[in-house]
Amino acid sequence: MTYKSGFVALIGRPNVGKSTLLNALVGQKVAIMSNRPQTTRNRIRGVRTTETSQMIFIDTPGIHKPKHRLGEYMVDIALKTLNEVDVIVLVVDASSYVHPTEIEIVKQLERVRTPVALALNKVDALEDRALVLKRIEEYQALRPFDEYVPISALRGEQVDLLAEVIEKRLPEGPRYYPDDMITDQPESFIVSEIVREKVLMLTRDEVPHSVMVAVEHMERRSSDTLYVSAVIYTERESQKAILIGKQGQMLKRVGEMARHELEALFGNRIYLELWVKVKRDWRNKPALLHQFGFDRDG
Repeated sequence: MTYKSGFVALIGRPNVGKSTLLNALVGQKVAIMSNRPQTTRNRIRGVRTTETSQMIFIDTPGIHKPKHRLGEYMVDIALKTLNEVDVIVLVVDASSYVHPTEIEIVKQLERVRTPVALALNKVDALEDRALVLKRIEEYQALRPFDEYVPISALRGEQVDLLAEVIEKRLPEGPRYYPDDMITDQPESFIVSEIVREKVLMLTRDEVPHSVMVAVEHMERRSSDTLYVSAVIYTERESQKAILIGKQGQMLKRVGEMARHELEALFGNRIYLELWVKVKRDWRNKPALLHQFGFDRDG
């Protein structure tokens, strides 16, 4: 039996559900989810392995008009990815009209020869499912796509069908990763992203995307206990005060929520120690972006 494998880019404007879709395709959480745009900052790989194929999914940062150096980095990474994969999945929100950013994304796709599937996400939010056909016609007017698949990543509707459509377009190839591997990201990256997700969840609009989490130390102190020390960086003293909270209550809540999720993910007891520090205007400083691992070469 022919075995297929390859790399698949999930692209689209911010907040259309790419990270939720990645987690649904892989079957486990590998990317943080938030109702805020531009949550994903790195190319996150998730692996789906079956008896007939292995798909390596790359959840790219959302393509948007950048407002700072970090934003420029995120868009550069997303566009560079288009020429490095075997299949592209453009994820759009079926519950809203075609966004101007999506028109720009489609223009970018004219420069690549890679097969492109259109995944119309959030169909569960449609009052009338017949609107899906209207959405497909709107995107067809921009360009013909190789496949059209309505899905609900949140509810798992037709996610397996999307996987079948992708597999059909993959070339023959080997298993790049072990069967039980779902991501190639190190444990420290997963820890930092889970902590950042809880910060976004708990601080609402008070502390936006000026937050970066860096794991400074990880150590297994016994067969079932993992010690983690991490720093939450932000840009202003006022944001630091919000993150710590009155008598340290906000930081305590962030730590408790992150620890519970990490223990479920890793299957170990987690001792999580969090600190908050200020790095002024870090998103616009190349040296700090490099220190935090944001390099244009990926």
